Amino acid sequence: MVATGVKPNWRAVAVAVIWAAAGLGALLLLAKSVQNSDQFSRAQPWILLLNVIGLVALTIVLARKLWQLVRDYRGHVPGSRLTARTVSIFGALVVAPLLIVYLFSLEFINRGIDSWFRTEVKQGLTDALVLSRAALDVRLREYSRRTEQLARALSGTPREGMLALLEEERRATSALEIVVYGELDRALAATSNEPIESLPAPPPADLVRQVNQRHVYVSLEPQSGGQYLIRTAAPLADVPGAAGVRYVVALYPVPPEIAALSEAVQRAYSQYGDLAALRDPLKYSFRLTLTLVLLLAMLAAIYGAIFSAQRLTRPIQDLIAGTRAVGKGDFGTRLPLPSRDEMGFLVHSFNDMTKRLRRAREEAQRSQQAVERERERLAIILARLSTGVLAIDRQLTVRIANQAAGAILGADLSSATGRPLTELAGGSARLGQFVEAITQRFAAGREEWREQLELGGESGRRTLMCACTPLPVEEGDVGYVIVFDDITVLLQAQRDAAWGEVARRLAHEIKNPLTPIQLSAERMRRRFLSSMSPQDAEVLERATHTIVQQVETMKQMVNAFSEYARAPDMKVVRFSLNALVAEVADLYRSHEPRVEIRLDLDERLEAIEADRGRVRQILNNLVVNALEALESVPSGKLEISTRLETAADGAQYAAVTVCDNGPGFQRELLGRIFDPYVTSKPKGTGLGLAIVKKIVEEHAGRIDADNRPEGGARVRVVLPVADSTRSAGARERRPDLRKEKRA
Repeated sequence: MVATGVKPNWRAVAVAVIWAAAGLGALLLLAKSVQNSDQFSRAQPWILLLNVIGLVALTIVLARKLWQLVRDYRGHVPGSRLTARTVSIFGALVVAPLLIVYLFSLEFINRGIDSWFRTEVKQGLTDALVLSRAALDVRLREYSRRTEQLARALSGTPREGMLALLEEERRATSALEIVVYGELDRALAATSNEPIESLPAPPPADLVRQVNQRHVYVSLEPQSGGQYLIRTAAPLADVPGAAGVRYVVALYPVPPEIAALSEAVQRAYSQYGDLAALRDPLKYSFRLTLTLVLLLAMLAAIYGAIFSAQRLTRPIQDLIAGTRAVGKGDFGTRLPLPSRDEMGFLVHSFNDMTKRLRRAREEAQRSQQAVERERERLAIILARLSTGVLAIDRQLTVRIANQAAGAILGADLSSATGRPLTELAGGSARLGQFVEAITQRFAAGREEWREQLELGGESGRRTLMCACTPLPVEEGDVGYVIVFDDITVLLQAQRDAAWGEVARRLAHEIKNPLTPIQLSAERMRRRFLSSMSPQDAEVLERATHTIVQQVETMKQMVNAFSEYARAPDMKVVRFSLNALVAEVADLYRSHEPRVEIRLDLDERLEAIEADRGRVRQILNNLVVNALEALESVPSGKLEISTRLETAADGAQYAAVTVCDNGPGFQRELLGRIFDPYVTSKPKGTGLGLAIVKKIVEEHAGRIDADNRPEGGARVRVVLPVADSTRSAGARERRPDLRKEKRA
């Protein structure tokens, strides 16, 4: 994830704004309602409901946060312990002042409410109420007395003079209205400070009842706007012959100052009484509200502490997770930038570090890939080389070994990497001799050398051209690269060429004088034999016979030399190799009945393209050598087998193997068995196998000779089946054939 800046969480911001608005509204509502008991009584349920809802919501949210924090703490989540310590510190710093303020607030509320209900306050309100009532009573008594005086004055006044007297009284007392009622409560006379548009309203029933009982009536009647009216009534003296009681009703206003003062005192006293009745419930309500507000504040503070701690430790958690990811090799980790402060600078530095590490790893991977490609190329080159390459250290531990090295040393080095050569030398005599040779040179302090090594083995001696060069390796150690090639075939070819040249010259230089020598000896024998004495004739006969016999021997040798040295002149025809082998075997069965000759012919081998006469010469020489080796063996056995083989490139070859149960080849002659004049037979010329090898090479084939494990010699000849294969093999020197598995 790539962070380019701080992205605000609008959801969290909206939730925070809603909670802040709800809390502020509750506080404002509480502050406004405590100024008026009625408002407080009406708003208290809503305040409590709002606080309880907020308390429950905060408790649920805080419980989830605390459970998540405990779970992370138990699970050893990175940053959880730091978050827990930060929450503990923040919580302690917030809860302690809140508790102190809460306790002082409770004491202040208790004492403040108690101060409202002191005895002095109650007594003062009572005195003010008594005073206001006394002032009104004075007014009531004064207006009642004047009304009673007016009734006495009206008792002897005729009806026509009542109106003037009422008008005079109204003006003198500032009365609002004065009405005289007669029988049946009919108005007899009336006066008012306002124009009278209709009859006065009938008097109240209690007033009528009071005056009928000949009592004075007085009452205080409240009006709208906080005003009061004093209504008085007094009966008039009885008139003879009247059907009912006459009475006068006067309506006086109370002065506004006295009315307002009385109303205020009455209202204050009433409020005091209400508050006195709500004293304990009010204390309980305030304490409950304050407790809920405290819990809300504490829970909100703890939630804020958890939120702030998590927000503070989130970059640290991201850094821990990022470092772990980097430790596991994930250099693509990018942390979000929390802010522009020091923590943001640290996160930015971490992102820059991971970016540099990613680039460095990519460059290292590219370099490693390049090295791997070069190593693969080198491995391919080494695998295709015919020269052996061996890389070792001072302890002769193998670092690199190609296939050619194993083939030349006669050991399997495919799994030799990391293993010492001394451990691998146990299964190969040739490899053991090679290890011994290089160990001697290293022990002598020779780290760079170039020499020929002669290695012996069951298949004969091998000559290796070796070159050793020191090679620096890791940790200051020194290794060695040994490059070697099997030059046995090359040396053999050089010897063959040298022997061919020697044979050609000997055949040329010796063959010419032999005939004159033989003819001269025969002429001397015929000329002087008849004229000599018997004793001298016998000497001459023996001498001339010896000369002729040795000349014949030398002629045979010269002919063999000529055969070995002459240039190939092949007549390639298509013939059946199995039939030729059977023909040669039948020929020698009749001449050597004492030797058992067995055939094992491959029926898949139909015909080959080669020089039939020279192939027959190969078979004759091999069979003759085997029969000569079996002369001293009581029950000699000779086995000739043919096989059809297929090379890796698809070319087909015919393999002919001649085995016997004779004494076998001498071990020291195995490497030179095909050289001219190398033989273990007292009468042999040593050219038979050399001529066979030359004929095989003329056919682009291969010949091998070794001793069988069960005893006896074995010679294996491989010839191409098709002439085209022979031509290609002649250009490529020699094909790589699969050797026949030997028992």
